[in-house]
Order: sequence, then structure tokens, then C-alpha cells
Amino acid sequence: MPEILSNHIESFIRYLQFEKRYSRHTITAYASDLRKFSAFISKTYGPLQLAEIDYGCVRSWLADLMEEEEKVTPRSINRKISTLKSFFKYHIKMGAAGENPMFRIVAPKTSKRLPSFVNEQDMKALNEALTHSAEDWKSLNAKMLIQIFYGTGMRLSELIQLKTSQVDASRAQVKILGKGNKERVLPLDPVLLGAIQEYDQQKRKQFASLPDELLVTEKGKKLYPKYAYRLVRKYLSAIATLDKKSPHVLRHSFATHLMNNGAEIKAVKDLLGHASLAATQVYTHNSIEKLQEVYRKAHPKAR
Repeated sequence: MPEILSNHIESFIRYLQFEKRYSRHTITAYASDLRKFSAFISKTYGPLQLAEIDYGCVRSWLADLMEEEEKVTPRSINRKISTLKSFFKYHIKMGAAGENPMFRIVAPKTSKRLPSFVNEQDMKALNEALTHSAEDWKSLNAKMLIQIFYGTGMRLSELIQLKTSQVDASRAQVKILGKGNKERVLPLDPVLLGAIQEYDQQKRKQFASLPDELLVTEKGKKLYPKYAYRLVRKYLSAIATLDKKSPHVLRHSFATHLMNNGAEIKAVKDLLGHASLAATQVYTHNSIEKLQEVYRKAHPKAR
């Protein structure tokens, strides 16, 4: 990529990492988008300086993406547009760019996807099955993963990093360090708190030296994302006919069941750690579907 653009990309990435404190996954995605954009600009227009990149340059790149053999989805295009908007906004603020080339860029429409979730009856059956499963470390870890995901709605990255010291048994709550290093406190119901305490006791009896993190593998090492994903997928596959069977499905189930049982959207937003209500509003669609189902079953005029 042109050296001048490379420097701008690197300074922007440092800003995301050290000032905005974005997750490693988000930073990697932003960096990938910007390097591909830079490569296209270099190939198509030559070594332009940042201030020389205009609306036409950006529009050409987006059009090129849409014409690729493996067509980029509108959702992916929108993410790249968001990346460029943040990139140019930052450099305009820093004085490195003048007119914003993103001003006239219109994001393509995307179809709204409702989050996949496990219904309440299936979640109850899964919890009962886990309670009576053999107490080897893999099944014990599966039990803890599923119960904590569903009982708190935390993200996979948050649970993997969760330290024993973050659990406050006296107040029946857990302090979470979420996206952007933002803290939030989540309540723990008595059953889940008891399960966490029992797990911690067994862990300390079995392993001489332990990491600070709450959950460990059967070797006493810190849990890693792929390990957690595989365990959750295995148990969800046994009870749910879903296309997706990831830990995030349990987070969706947590939020959907709260909304279906009358929780206020603002409270659900705070529990999930969303930055805005817009991210939480998707769960109202699931709640509306639940209301429509109740209406169809109960109202004489709906039959």
C-alpha cells in the first residue's frame, strides 16, 4: 500500500486500540477493510495522498466489491462503509483530511435477521439434563458455560476473561469488563451463584496452581474460545433445532426470554452492555412474535 496511506491507517488503528479500546476482533476487521481499500486505491488510482481520496474513489471500490465473483453481502458492505466513515472522521478531526468523501455514500439496505434463540421449554430441559450429567470436567464446564451464558447474558469474550475475584457472593452479583473496557454489574440468581461457588471449590481441590480466571479446562488451564464454543455447540445440538448453536445463541435466549416475560427494554440494554437501545430493539421483534402466537391461540377472532 502507499506509504502515506499506510501511516494514516496505522495511526487510526492505534487510536482504536489505545483510546477507543476496541476489541482485538473489531480492530482486526477494521485493519483488514482499510488495507484492502488502500490496495484498491493504489492499483486503480496510483499513490494518492489521503486528502486526494474523494467520493468517486470510495464509490468505485464499493462497486468493485459488489461485482466480485463471490459477491460481498450488503451487510459486509455496510461494515466497510462504517469502517471508512470512522477512518475519515478521525483524520478530518486530526487535520489530515479535508472534505469527507463518505458524505454522499449511501449504505445498501439489508434484510433484518431476528436473533436465533432457544425456547424456554428447551432451556429448562437442557438445564435439567446438565444437572444430572456425569461430573467429569468437560460436562461440568459445559454446565457452567451454559448456565452462566443463559443466566447473565454475557458475551463469550467476557466469560473467558471472567476472574474469580469479579464474583461478589455477598451481594449475589458479578462485575463484567465489557467492550471498550466498560464495566457493568450483573445479578446472579441463588442457583447460579451456588453452582459457581461449588465449581470454584472443586477446582481448588483438584488443581495445585490455577489461573485467575473462574473457568478452567480439565487440565486446570484458562478456558479458550474454541473450547467453550465446542462444548456449547455439542449440548445445544442435542436439544435445539437451530441453524446456529453458538454461545451467542444463549445470550440471545437470555434477552428474548426477559423481553417475553415483561422486562423493560432499557433494563435489558443495560444487562447486555449495549451502547444504545437500537441494538437491543431487535429483541422486541421476538416478543411481538410471542404476543401474536398468544393472540392466535387465545382470541376467538384469530382462528
